[in-house]
Amino acid sequence: MGQAEFQHHYAQLKGVRLHYVTHGPEDGVPMLLVHGYPQSWYEWRHLMRLLGDTYRLIAPDTRGLGDSSRPLEGYDKKTVAHDLWLLMHAVLGHERFISVGHDWGAPTAFRLAADHPDNVSHLVMLDVPVPGDQPRGAGVGGTPRWHHMFHQVPDLPEALTSGRERLYLEYFFMNGCDVAGAITDADVSEYVRTYSQVGAMRAGFSYYRKMRRDVADNRALFETGFRLPMPCLGIGGGGPRGRGELVVESLRRVCDARVDGGAIPDCGHFIPEEKPQELADWMRRFLAVQD
Repeated sequence: MGQAEFQHHYAQLKGVRLHYVTHGPEDGVPMLLVHGYPQSWYEWRHLMRLLGDTYRLIAPDTRGLGDSSRPLEGYDKKTVAHDLWLLMHAVLGHERFISVGHDWGAPTAFRLAADHPDNVSHLVMLDVPVPGDQPRGAGVGGTPRWHHMFHQVPDLPEALTSGRERLYLEYFFMNGCDVAGAITDADVSEYVRTYSQVGAMRAGFSYYRKMRRDVADNRALFETGFRLPMPCLGIGGGGPRGRGELVVESLRRVCDARVDGGAIPDCGHFIPEEKPQELADWMRRFLAVQD
């Protein structure tokens, strides 16, 4: 993994202990990278190397996942975002920073930007639209996916995946990637290492079990007339396993500032691992514009 180039840390917050990884110059522009399911901070390893010349990159394991602790509650995205606000602001002392998220990290990055609009300078969402901005249809945009409902069933997913974590996680990587070999056996082993720990699969399912709460929270916010005031970038995978233009279209509905984005061709859901160079190029162009 080339771990020597990354620095590993822990932060003790109220009710949760977060593991986080940093990379890049300490005086660089701070950028928070929020992972999704079934992953950890490790999904950002390529992007961190590509952007580490300019940005101070902070990649946490969100509550319950990776090497962070596993509380029983708090998996709605407002609470997860609050964890990250405390990490960035209270622990690390960053007054303003860029918020980037993929998969469940995208709704979390959105919520962080919505709750702290004066502190988030730019928002980047990858392959998941804003939950609840659609008047009808799936909570996270596009065609409902089978596992969204399965993961919300109490106890059954834990029972069926116990001892079979690798089999289950491999299914998502094999069926979510359009770039063959983007996630190697060694990469899968790193994810399985953390998701095989006690309580980790439950925590992962808990992110889905709060989908209705996330949608309700966001819709309540939109009903006040709130719109994001910072520049936003929305990117989807342009291949058959990605969400295409849905992300940028979602952000255009909820943002008053500049919205850029589109779809990366021949890319599935796991953008940071399938097309890291293309993602880095998109982000540099987006962040270079003076608003």
